[in-house]
Amino acid sequence: MTRTPRTFLITGVSSGLGRAFAVAALAAGHVVAGTVRTDADLAAFTALHPERAHARVLDVTDDEAVVAVVQDAERTVGPIDVLIANAGYGLEGTFEETPLAALRAQFDVNVFGAAATVRAVLPGMRERRRGHILAVTSMGGLAGFPGVSAYCGSKYALEGILESLGKEVAAFGIHVTAVEPGSFRTDWAGRSMTRAPRSIADYDDLFDPIREARREASGRQLGDPARAAAAVLRILDAPEPPRHLVLGSDALRVVRAAREAVDHDLSTWEELSLSTDH
Repeated sequence: MTRTPRTFLITGVSSGLGRAFAVAALAAGHVVAGTVRTDADLAAFTALHPERAHARVLDVTDDEAVVAVVQDAERTVGPIDVLIANAGYGLEGTFEETPLAALRAQFDVNVFGAAATVRAVLPGMRERRRGHILAVTSMGGLAGFPGVSAYCGSKYALEGILESLGKEVAAFGIHVTAVEPGSFRTDWAGRSMTRAPRSIADYDDLFDPIREARREASGRQLGDPARAAAAVLRILDAPEPPRHLVLGSDALRVVRAAREAVDHDLSTWEELSLSTDH
């Protein structure tokens, strides 16, 4: 058991990283309110621990339901100390081939669903002057990849919200961490991935190998969800937890390369950037 048991709210605990976070938190002696999408998943999660695993069915795109679930958890489970906004899914497809309706649906879950959950826990955390908000973005929230432009866009948007939010609530004793995983052995590239239909042959040479490689790699990714969960739990007792927690050697490599590319543009075009001042 960890030194300080806490009450967690974790969205999307039926599988993947959300499940790993919940299992690790329960094993460490914490109390977990976890959200799922179906009654079958509800029963399976509750069975993890008869006293400390509390499941709630929730569609994070239903704003009123999000508020109701958070209020119910605060009332019946306990004041929420830690939120992990994990619910989300992948959308594969080139930008031109991705329907705008699919792009909106991606943002509805990955951005607005996470934002609604964060907003719902803020009043209680602010009143208590303590709490830790974590949201799962992606290495694709700090580096763009061809073939998942909508997904990366949603994660970049969430990164921006979290970056600003952390500065707004720091004075209230609330920490905010963006968790940026690389490739982990979850269902993200399998049943949790929506794939836009192909329609433009010009993208075949670029995109066909990407789609095939992702399918072949599913189930053989480098990342271990249990180790990701252990890493997340480790930062909770840090006096100054990270604002960004990159998980996985692939994510570390990709994010560093993306940062270097931005730095290169800053240096190369510095004179032009400075030329626009009065």
